[in-house]
Amino acid sequence: MIKDMSGNKKAGDHPVADAAWPARRRDGMGRAGVLLIACLFTLPFMALLFGGRAGALAVWQNAAKLTAMGGGLLNVSRQSAAGADELFGGLLSPGSDRRACLGRYQSPHYYKHSPYAPSRHLLRKLRDYEARHSRCGPGTPPYARSVDHLRSGSSSSTEDAECNYVVWIPYNGLGNRMLSLLSTFLYALLTDRVLLVHSTDDFTGLFCEPFPGTWVLPPDFPVADMSWLGVGSNQSYGNLLDGKKIANDPAKATARSVPPYVYLHLAHDLRRSDRLFYCNDDQLVLAKVNWLLVQNDFYFVPALYDMAEFEAELRRLFPAKESVAHLLGRYLFHPSNSVWGMITRYYHTYMAQAEERIGVQIRMFSWATIPVDDMYSQIMACSRQEHILPEVVDGDAAASSSSHDHGGSKSKAILIASLQADYYDRIKSTYYEHAAKGGDMVGVFQPSHEERQIMGQRTHNQKALAEIYLLSFSDVLLTTGASTFGYMSSSLAGLRPTMLMIPEDGKVPEPPCVRAVSMEPCFHMTPDVECRGKAVNKEELSRHVKECEDVGKGIKWIKGIKLFD
Repeated sequence: MIKDMSGNKKAGDHPVADAAWPARRRDGMGRAGVLLIACLFTLPFMALLFGGRAGALAVWQNAAKLTAMGGGLLNVSRQSAAGADELFGGLLSPGSDRRACLGRYQSPHYYKHSPYAPSRHLLRKLRDYEARHSRCGPGTPPYARSVDHLRSGSSSSTEDAECNYVVWIPYNGLGNRMLSLLSTFLYALLTDRVLLVHSTDDFTGLFCEPFPGTWVLPPDFPVADMSWLGVGSNQSYGNLLDGKKIANDPAKATARSVPPYVYLHLAHDLRRSDRLFYCNDDQLVLAKVNWLLVQNDFYFVPALYDMAEFEAELRRLFPAKESVAHLLGRYLFHPSNSVWGMITRYYHTYMAQAEERIGVQIRMFSWATIPVDDMYSQIMACSRQEHILPEVVDGDAAASSSSHDHGGSKSKAILIASLQADYYDRIKSTYYEHAAKGGDMVGVFQPSHEERQIMGQRTHNQKALAEIYLLSFSDVLLTTGASTFGYMSSSLAGLRPTMLMIPEDGKVPEPPCVRAVSMEPCFHMTPDVECRGKAVNKEELSRHVKECEDVGKGIKWIKGIKLFD
């Protein structure tokens, strides 16, 4: 979701359906099971008739009561069939406490697509990382020694070389955070560092611990006020270089000559000296630093492929380059039990019985706005072009179709994820006023409409995370180009989405949308830097940039603009 401070409505969420589909009785369910399913299908209409636009949390809580009554009977939809690989082909290590993180083991039953299996090299790398995290994480002697050296301001010792660290600092919206955290974790894998998270209040409680031990940085960490670090910080790599306090010459850098920690400012407003992070020689220097603190707000994985230090290893880890965010996202992110409960209650109440699920994520950027009418026209034009939403019929044709046998029809659920309610209202009305072609039964749902992004609020982030996962359970995805929220949904889903083009000069773009060439997120900031006099502009990175420009006016259009999800 992108930050837009223009609206000030109080959140009023409305998961309301314009049409529902009949439950199909399965052998062995019995009368109680049929009654339960009937209750579930009644709930959307009860919310509409008696509850109005109920808050999303209230509806999720109501659904929880029905789930408890069902005694497990709700797991009758096709995504819960036996045979799902709970460990994603070995991507996840066994042995975790199921009760502590229900989604870790249950999510494979909900995903519809797993297009890429992890490579053997990636599996070995992840197991090695987990062992390193156990050996070096908070509460271990190596961690205590490294923190003591940091607190004293002394240079690293030979003992510190056993364990090096990278600390991720959350910044901007949830989609940005997830993609930057994923990128930072890959960087930790490539550099044999331990990833630790500076967990702010609005980030706490969103995810389960993905590694043995904890990834949360203890509160007594000696670098204070990390959330205030920025482009002007004295300890940023760019400012250290500009002030001659560190040399980016690998031949001159030693563990004793570099500072005890370096702050890497890789966010949207980074300066030219900060961009030297993407140079190979600078990576050799940074490898000598015991503690790296990182703040960024976008997906920087494509730039890592351009660095000789990492390129060969990346190709071994990910033979299919577009699988990076897909595999690491499923490895790293597991919603906490409270968020997972929101996800599954909503899913089983409104979406589980559909034979096809269509996810639609709509983002109106403050720097590329068009009227709501025009945006709706763009969505529908895209749908017609790519055959995404069910077609409708008018007049006598509609009356005729309603009297025919629905034996060949399908039930379809359309999930709308948007800060605004307008698009849900219009799409819902379309299927209320017009029959779907072929007699399809269509339900339209929107879990929440916050009207504006609320930065720093945990409940807002919980709802956003729940909707990212609900979208990722779709069979088909329509997302907004350049939206990190959409990128994360597509990556988790394992789908190449159709993407709405970004408006330019206040006009509906033509074409209205394109099919994404990859499920990989776009890199919104090219390195645009010279490394030892040689510009970073490899053919492969240039191709990625061009593809992203084609989708969302990409690098040229959003370069230098503050990005939110």
